[in-house]
Amino acid sequence: MNSTVFKPMDFTVAEKLLKEAKQILDQLGIVFFLRHGTCLGAVRDQAFIPWDDDLDIGSIIGLHGLTEELVHNAAAVFEEKGFTVAVKANELNLSVDMQKYDTQLDWTCYRVIEDNIYQWPVVKIPANLHENLKEIDFLGTKFMVPNPPEEYFLLKYGSDWKTPQQAGGFEQQVLDLMDETALPPETDGVMHLENVYDSSRHTGSLKVVDFDEMPVEGAEISLAATSVLTGLHKSKTNAEGFVYFDLPVSAGYVVAVRFGELNEVLYLENLEPSVDYLYKPDPRISVGRANALLAQNT
Repeated sequence: MNSTVFKPMDFTVAEKLLKEAKQILDQLGIVFFLRHGTCLGAVRDQAFIPWDDDLDIGSIIGLHGLTEELVHNAAAVFEEKGFTVAVKANELNLSVDMQKYDTQLDWTCYRVIEDNIYQWPVVKIPANLHENLKEIDFLGTKFMVPNPPEEYFLLKYGSDWKTPQQAGGFEQQVLDLMDETALPPETDGVMHLENVYDSSRHTGSLKVVDFDEMPVEGAEISLAATSVLTGLHKSKTNAEGFVYFDLPVSAGYVVAVRFGELNEVLYLENLEPSVDYLYKPDPRISVGRANALLAQNT
């Protein structure tokens, strides 16, 4: 697994790409809204957030006439228009990952679960914020956003959403909000994150080492899947630097590691069950790493 580092977009290209996607979806009659950092920048700053690395738009399956079939049909149209497209289905959404002009555009079509959607990493947002979308002016045209957007930002980013942050500034706040999110009771204990190995419960592990590659005892680990409702699980590493788990699926996970002055939130780790992983901090990079965990066996 090769670690990557997110880099800011070329915003002239990003504007061109977002308007092109809007034209396609408008012509298809598909309602969509800005989400995540794209929405926050558009409403709060009337601009892209300087460190944002991709474009985020969304729709909701079952609202405004959207069906899974229409999503797949739209993905095919995007391909015809020169986009590289990958459609991924999971418990929480139908994700259409697209690229053009070397820029990433993520169109996530959410499934409604008990009147809510779960936005990445797994933050619960009421679906009704998207029933009567609000129209805003952005980039010289009209876009739709959740309504009211202030309530969306409060749920997604916390009470400090009005304050511009540097890259990595919101990650821990979003993780804290995940901790407060109530999930269905059947998700409790799905991953069994613990620092004592139990062969009947654990199939994989995470070992934490410091900058000198020495095991870290007492490192605080937070772990949650981003595509299924597992909840956010926490544990501290044992004397050998290990925590143990049973991952429910091969999927994207958010992993947070905290010890000493280090507090790194890895938002996109593609992990698999029955694999042991190694976390090693990078003294040059503290924010924006993806796929940073090293698989120790396959």
